[in-house]
Amino acid sequence: MTSTVAIDFETVIGLEVHVQLMTKSKMFCGCSTEYSGAEPNTHVCPVCMGMPGVLPVINERAIEYISMTGLALNCEIAGFSKFDRKNYPYPDLMKGYQISQYDLPICQNGWLDIQVPGEEPRRIGITRVHMEEDTARLLHRVDASTGEGYSLIDVNRSGTPLMEIVSEPDMRTPAEAREYLVRLRQILRYIGVSDANMEEGNFRCDANVSLRPFGADAFGTKVEVKNMNSFRAVHDALVFEQARQAEVLRSGGTIPQETRGWVDERSVTVSQRSKEEAHDYRYFPEPDLPPLRLSRDWVARVGAKLPELPAKRKERLLALGLSEDEAVTLTESRERAEYYDATHAALGDTPRAAKLAANWVLSEALRWSNVNAKDLDALPIGPGQLAELILMVEGKAITSQVAKDVFEAMAASGKGAQEIVDEQGLGAISGADELTGIVRRVIASNEKAVADYRAGKEASLKFLLGQVMRETKGRATPQVAQELIATELAE
Repeated sequence: MTSTVAIDFETVIGLEVHVQLMTKSKMFCGCSTEYSGAEPNTHVCPVCMGMPGVLPVINERAIEYISMTGLALNCEIAGFSKFDRKNYPYPDLMKGYQISQYDLPICQNGWLDIQVPGEEPRRIGITRVHMEEDTARLLHRVDASTGEGYSLIDVNRSGTPLMEIVSEPDMRTPAEAREYLVRLRQILRYIGVSDANMEEGNFRCDANVSLRPFGADAFGTKVEVKNMNSFRAVHDALVFEQARQAEVLRSGGTIPQETRGWVDERSVTVSQRSKEEAHDYRYFPEPDLPPLRLSRDWVARVGAKLPELPAKRKERLLALGLSEDEAVTLTESRERAEYYDATHAALGDTPRAAKLAANWVLSEALRWSNVNAKDLDALPIGPGQLAELILMVEGKAITSQVAKDVFEAMAASGKGAQEIVDEQGLGAISGADELTGIVRRVIASNEKAVADYRAGKEASLKFLLGQVMRETKGRATPQVAQELIATELAE
């Protein structure tokens, strides 16, 4: 099957993202959400087991987190909303219905700006962000003796606070859908409401995709695609699905409204069931929960807890004179951005300080982060300590080559830069008296390089400088050493 869509079709994509919130307890009971790795059915109670006669109680922290998310996504926060019962029979739904929200969600009418590299920025509408409870988890097994399949139910996940973020059908390519998910996950992590990790199941995506002739206003029949557990899977499933639908339409067929599942091993989507409509769920107001009334003052207090978001932070770094790549990389995570800001502040509020902080964070600090698979909040070198090291290089107390070794020693020991330099005698050698003898020895032992230099090969001077740096273990001040070499060779 071709992987491209004929130019006479336009792809229309909307995404529904389910996000588990990082609350300590479940949405409507006091059971712990720290069930990862626990024995099945050990983090449960009559409420999340769906026992008759029990009453749910709303988790206030979950409401705070969904409101923070709505504000970060430029949504309107409803002063009045309610919970509803979404009825459908499925084994992982303990009560036979899910407590969710239907016509009066907490957040609606927002937007998120995205930009696929090399393309123009796009604004993706956010239809709604509503609150619900997660289902239990089905574990599918095969009997070793009979070969027959069966399923087990782990109720530990049931009742975990689950936020659903529904986009408008504003995306036109799989690349845009992937970028939307990347930016959405970044915001959720920045504001600290979720780990937002697709591989661990706390950030799950369903995609609605349809095709229509270019220039048409009406949408085509949408197909929902499920079972995608990575950004790559979402992208590849949408590429396949748009090609599949285009082929059907070109051959004169019609697209049925259905739910399809992505089979990663085969890189195809397969039909699962016909797509339900809202009336199929027989929504009605949840009788055991009161309506939610969120005052403007309460929403304002929640908004005050939001950090500076990635897009605004990036603009600020660009205004400091950093490049696009530098600003993007530094704002990738909140921990990295805050580490940079603190380093910059410790160096002083100047363009030079902004650039120096960026250079060191993006080189040595980020290299440590990648090697250790940890973010910079775990780096043993605090921003103030890094600034001390940078200022020692700027003041020529140590060379930049030695500074990299000092950085490694600081990360390994937790000691300060000056302490390590003093202990190991790593101060810069900049005096002509101390360097002249070393320079003369290097010149005497590299006759060919000397001859090449005198024959007009300027690169030989760099070679000789490298030998001096090796002799001094990087402590020689390069500018002083190079001037001495040139002086000696001129005699």
